[in-house]
Amino acid sequence: MTDLNTPVSAVADYPLPTDGWAVLNDRVIVRISGPGTDKFLQGQFSQNLDEVVSGYSPRAAAATPKGRAYCLTRMVRFGDDILMDLPSELADDTINHLRKYLMLFRGTTMERVTEARILGILGTGLAETLADESLDTLTDPGKSTRLSDGVLVKTQSTAEGTARFEFWRTAESKPALSANAQIALADWQASEIAAGVARLTPATQESFVPQMLNWQHLGGVHFRKGCYTGQEVIARMHFLGQLKKSLFRFRIERAANVPSPGSALLSDERSMGEVVNAVEYSDGSVELLAVVRHDAAQSPLHPKDMPEAVLVPIPLPYSVPEREKSAQSDT
Repeated sequence: MTDLNTPVSAVADYPLPTDGWAVLNDRVIVRISGPGTDKFLQGQFSQNLDEVVSGYSPRAAAATPKGRAYCLTRMVRFGDDILMDLPSELADDTINHLRKYLMLFRGTTMERVTEARILGILGTGLAETLADESLDTLTDPGKSTRLSDGVLVKTQSTAEGTARFEFWRTAESKPALSANAQIALADWQASEIAAGVARLTPATQESFVPQMLNWQHLGGVHFRKGCYTGQEVIARMHFLGQLKKSLFRFRIERAANVPSPGSALLSDERSMGEVVNAVEYSDGSVELLAVVRHDAAQSPLHPKDMPEAVLVPIPLPYSVPEREKSAQSDT
C-alpha cells in the first residue's frame, strides 16, 4: 500500500500539475452522529440539510451572530451521519464552539474520525480508477458517489480547466495510488486558489461574511432555508444587494515574500482589501485570493510593506454578478 504521507514543500510547481494526488493532512474529518444531527447542523450552518443526500455533498459555512464565518466546510451524508472537514489548525476551537450548541441535542455527538483521510485529486485519471462507471454521475461540483472505502466528491475545477476531486477515505484500503503521481500539498493549495476556493486561517477567522468569500457561488449558502446563527446578516446582504467586496484572484510576477493571510492590500496607502490565502510557485511568482472592495479592484494594488509587488488580476472559474450590481449602485 502506498504510504499516505505528503511530500513536504512550501512551494507549488509551476506550471501547476494537471494530474496527481495529495494527502490533505491540513484538514481533519469530523463525524456528527445521533438523533439530533440534522436539526443541530440546520441551526448552525448555511446549508439546507434536506439537500445533503447520498450523491450530493455541498459546501457550508458557520457564522457568528454578526454573520462572520468561522467555519468553511463540506457536508457529506454517510448513512445516518454527517461528515465534515475542518482545517487542522482551527479544528479544536471549532469543535469546542459547536459543542456548546450540541449540548441541546441529547444523544448527538461530534467527534474526529482519526482513521479518515482526504485525498485531493487533480485530473480525471485516478478518479476514473476509483469510481469506474459511477464517475459519469459526477457532472457538477458537489456531486458525489459512495465507494467501498469512502466517498468521491467532484469539486470546483481551476480557472484553467483542470478537473479536481476529493476522495474522503473512511476505511483502510489499498487504493490504486501511484507514488509517481503524488504531488505536494502546496500544489493542491495552489489549485484551490486557481479554483477560487477560500480557506480560513487563525488570521482570517470571523473576518468575512460568507458571500465576501464567494461561498454562494460554490454552492455553500442556501438563501431560502430556515433560521441559523448569522442568517439575518447573510440574508440581508444577499437580498438587499449590500455586498460591496468579494473574493478576487491575483498574481504577483515576482515577490520577495509571500503575503500573509490577513495582511492588507493597499492603493495609494489606503487599505482596499485583505489577503485570504497565498502560495508561492517554483518560478518565483505568487498567486493569492483576497477580499477586495469592488470599487478598488481595478486600482493598482500591492501588499502592505511590499510596494514593488504589483497585483495583476487573473480569472476565477465562476462569475460574481454582485460585482456588476455593486458598481451600478455606487454610481
